[in-house]
Parts: sequence; structure tokens; C-alpha cells
Amino acid sequence: METMTTITSRKAIRSYTGKKPSEAAMQQILTAVQAAPVAMGGYDKLHVTIIENPAILKAIDAAGAKFFKKPDAHPLYGAPILVLISAKLGMGPALGNADYASAGILVHNMALAATDQNVGSCYIWGAVMGMNQDADLVAKLDLPAGFVPCCGVTLGETTETFAPREIPAGRLAITKL
Repeated sequence: METMTTITSRKAIRSYTGKKPSEAAMQQILTAVQAAPVAMGGYDKLHVTIIENPAILKAIDAAGAKFFKKPDAHPLYGAPILVLISAKLGMGPALGNADYASAGILVHNMALAATDQNVGSCYIWGAVMGMNQDADLVAKLDLPAGFVPCCGVTLGETTETFAPREIPAGRLAITKL
């Protein structure tokens, strides 16, 4: 896909077939996460966890439902993979949000690569916040010391298609100085 075609075709996928992406597609998605820029070149302050274990996915899904106070919700949408980005927070007040911004950039790169590979993806924030309220669940992730889950992206095959969409010009306020 061309860059702008990929960008205008990307959308949140909330329905999955239950099948994982092909190995070739996953390799492209993981290359995209490695290619992402991060604040101050702090690659050592970020950690990627690929979660495919159905029991752990179910527990994260339940933690997200609890966080949203919707017991019947499934905030992972039945995706067979969650790629979780964790950060070693604490770059100081001047760069307080840089760790989260970097984590978001990693997720966005993966979502664009997933779109390019015709793989469904969806940004995940709330389920991660719910998971962070369950220390036993976070411990199951075997994260390096000091790392905190920040955000993630679901991945999986979908029956939805990807096509460029019209992007409204006035969607965001823009000031030119």
C-alpha cells in the first residue's frame, strides 16, 4: 500500500475471526514496532509483550470489563493477540508524558503495518488500565523490573475490509502562526 492509502484505510477493528495473523504479517508488524521513533532514543525504557495465551487474554478482558464497570463487555473484542507496550516511567517532569507518547507511537506503527497487511487491529487503553489494577495479573506478564503496562494493540484476522476513506479537512482546529 502507499503511505496515504494505508493511513486513510486504517480503522479500529472490533470483530475478529479468532485466527492469528500469518507469520509473514506478524513479522512486518514487529518490524514496524522496531522502526518506531521514541523520545530521546530511550528504546531501553520500552518493552513489547506479545500475548497469545488464551487464559491471560481472558483475564485482561475481564479486568477491562471491570474497569469499565460493564461485566458483559469484552474490550479485547475476541482478538487472538494483544501486543502490550510497557514503559519504565519517570523521565522527569520535563518529559513526563514522553514515555506514554512513545508507547502510543509504537502502537500506531503496528496498527498501520497491520492495515498494510490486511490484519485487524485496535488501540487498547482501558483494558490496560483495568489490568494495572490487578497486581497478580500484571505479575503474570513477567515484565522487567520497573516497567508498567501503558497501552496495546489487538491483532487478528477479520472479515472487514480496508479501503481509503474521505478525511474531513476541518476535523481538527489548525492555527498557523
